[in-house]
Amino acid sequence: MTGKDKFIAAATRRGVLKGGAILAAGAAAGLSGFPYVSRMAVRAQSAPLKFWQFYAPGGPVQSQIDWFEKAVAAWNDSHPQKVELEYVPNAEYINGPKLATAFASGEGPDIFLISPGDFLRYYNGGVLQDLTPHIDAKEDFPESVIANRMVDGKIYGIPMEVEPMAMYYSVKAFEEAKLNENDVPKTWDDLLELAKKLTTPKRFGVLFETQPGYYQNFTWYPFLWQGGGEFQGKDGKSAFDSPATVQALKFWQDAVNSGAAPRQVMGSGANDTVANLASGYCAIQNVGIWGISQLQSNAKDFKYGVFRLPTPPSGKYVTVGGGWAFVANAKSKNPDAAAQFCAWALASKEKDSVQRVADWCTKGKSDMPPRESALTAGGDAFKTGMIGKFASDVYPGARAEPRLPPEVYKIISDAIQQTQLGGADPQATATSASQQLDAFLGSYSGAPIL
Repeated sequence: MTGKDKFIAAATRRGVLKGGAILAAGAAAGLSGFPYVSRMAVRAQSAPLKFWQFYAPGGPVQSQIDWFEKAVAAWNDSHPQKVELEYVPNAEYINGPKLATAFASGEGPDIFLISPGDFLRYYNGGVLQDLTPHIDAKEDFPESVIANRMVDGKIYGIPMEVEPMAMYYSVKAFEEAKLNENDVPKTWDDLLELAKKLTTPKRFGVLFETQPGYYQNFTWYPFLWQGGGEFQGKDGKSAFDSPATVQALKFWQDAVNSGAAPRQVMGSGANDTVANLASGYCAIQNVGIWGISQLQSNAKDFKYGVFRLPTPPSGKYVTVGGGWAFVANAKSKNPDAAAQFCAWALASKEKDSVQRVADWCTKGKSDMPPRESALTAGGDAFKTGMIGKFASDVYPGARAEPRLPPEVYKIISDAIQQTQLGGADPQATATSASQQLDAFLGSYSGAPIL
């Protein structure tokens, strides 16, 4: 799935995904003669529903594999329509063409995961099933968590987590530089100065995402918001050409130009704490709450600390709270069962559903829960240790990840890349991007941008 992909909703509301990755794969050549619905109808009705995700059964974290397998087994033991997990590697799922190509060819999964940033691609494409009729615990989800998965009062995605971003640091790297937790930076300037001190011939001082994609945009938004920036104003027009945008673009550019931050990240990306921070590739890493479970599972002896995002001059603390959601394919061979599974798993009043969410956020992964009841069920897990630190110090400043059409995401992504790695002037880039946004927003007619 790339930023070049986009859904074009046909007059019949059969959304056909079209984009560069699909053209490269040659998928578009024969779509017109094989309408989506007819392709789905030939599937055996007794076949299990396919659930695409990047956790199980082939994922790198055993606790997450166990959670998914346990959830699906519990469903299969009590429902006639079975569900089958199908693993897609993280990098291929998020930035690769697999999901987009599957939908374009009429072979999209019955159940899958999407982030708020990619919600409008699928909603505007007409492939998201309304989950509302199957949900009996809507009031348990705070509006700030569920709003970006709703359209016209209907819920099309059920969040499994909320994932605020922070800065992780290596205790060993700090000690080598004669630093401790009292030296964690409070401002952007302080962070860059500290990162320079921590930079050695074998280690970068700080690391931000450098690979273009939804994740990079997600991690950059807090720096825009901290200075009061927005990408759209109340009048519906672009607000991207602002001092806040310019300083956020320049901050990431300065980090790379100073030599304190790398132009390339290790492992699966800047979301990977083991390959970047624990390996010694960097001393400080901008990453989310899930890093706790990554390190606990695959780098148990690594000592680290966490501090919330520094702020710009005259700015205020803000972080972003993203997270994945279960969604059902409206073109599935059994969309009602797919929708029922999503609600049963994450949004039922039943004790097992509540505990399932709490277990995901405290045992399977490390996240903040999207349900009030799951926060209670998690008990002391959200009050102690690193998760407790996130809950008390990081999470209170969280703002929901925005949902944007692919065209808007791509314009912002290009601006980040052009300045961070391309050396472009931040002000000129912000102005150009804002003009592109205005041109698109003036004719946009899909679900509301949030």
